[in-house]
Amino acid sequence: MTVLVVTNDFPPRQGGIETFVRSLCDQLDDLVVFTARMPGDTQYDAGLAFPVERDRTSMLLPTARITRHAVDVMHRYQADRVLFGAAAPLGLMGPALRKAGARRIVAMTHGHETWWAGVPGTRQALRRIGDAADTVTTVSNWCEEQITKALSDKAKVRRLTPGVDTSRFYPGCGGEQVRKGLGLEGVPVVACVSRLVARKGQDTLIRAWPRVLAEVPTAVLLLVGGGPAREPLTALAKTMGVEHAVRFTGAVPWADIPPYVDAADVFAMPCRTRRFGLEPEALGIVSLEAAATGKPVLVGDSGGASDTVRHGETGYLVDPYNPVAVAVRLVQLLTDPARAQAMGKAGREWVAAEWTWQRSGQTLRQLLEV
Repeated sequence: MTVLVVTNDFPPRQGGIETFVRSLCDQLDDLVVFTARMPGDTQYDAGLAFPVERDRTSMLLPTARITRHAVDVMHRYQADRVLFGAAAPLGLMGPALRKAGARRIVAMTHGHETWWAGVPGTRQALRRIGDAADTVTTVSNWCEEQITKALSDKAKVRRLTPGVDTSRFYPGCGGEQVRKGLGLEGVPVVACVSRLVARKGQDTLIRAWPRVLAEVPTAVLLLVGGGPAREPLTALAKTMGVEHAVRFTGAVPWADIPPYVDAADVFAMPCRTRRFGLEPEALGIVSLEAAATGKPVLVGDSGGASDTVRHGETGYLVDPYNPVAVAVRLVQLLTDPARAQAMGKAGREWVAAEWTWQRSGQTLRQLLEV
């Protein structure tokens, strides 16, 4: 029962979906991955315990040629199960793979399929993807609500969430070394670990920072990650007069991320929905990783992000467009260490119990019937 994983989202490219798909591969015993060509892939693939077939293109699309290539990989490895790492658009190859011998097809959805569900044309395409699959999976309650609207009555929907590796993300996993290296020993730190893009809300944190400094003068905002918003965020910090209290680390390899999360006293990502509802936060696995590291989390109310925090218990859900409200919550956590520690402890226990890769893998194996 070999599983063919068809995906554009695979390392060495970094990102949330890439991590999701790659980690699910570890939960399967017999698989082959069909994906795109990308820098560094030869070296990366050489270290894997399963085969990876790379198309010559840098992005797979459901064209006739790439569909034939997928069928060829399926036959050569005698695969009879198919997992689409992201349903849209690759799930449009579902009928051809079914005809070629696929007995089970699972199509995973994330955030971008929610706008497919709301736009004429792509909505019909998503319906065809759902009809071709045995199961369409969603990562959050909100995503399920949005995507189900576009599917036919015969489509089956099931929740399949990412997990957190609590052996990598845990209290004391290297934060002190990061603090020492950045000169932040003994300093209150709020960290946002994410790509620097408008949706993640780093600008809201910077706008909130003058109010935070008014109550906690030594506090530092640590922005971990790279991205196109780096220059605008740097300029905003100067405009707000807080450039001395905002640190940018630049891009950090995924393998090195846990210590940066552990370096924080509070994790904050006031993510928001943009582009008239077409660009939401589907879930936000980094918030759960921060909880696993024993940090209280502050999360923006966008899309499915609310699934990653128990408001008032493991952290707070906030209005991402209200810097004042964000500042109030941050100050509460920075000035009340007992409350922050209690929330971090509760978050760690919650993630360890309900957000494991083993649990996600069990669900996937059931859906694929392997």
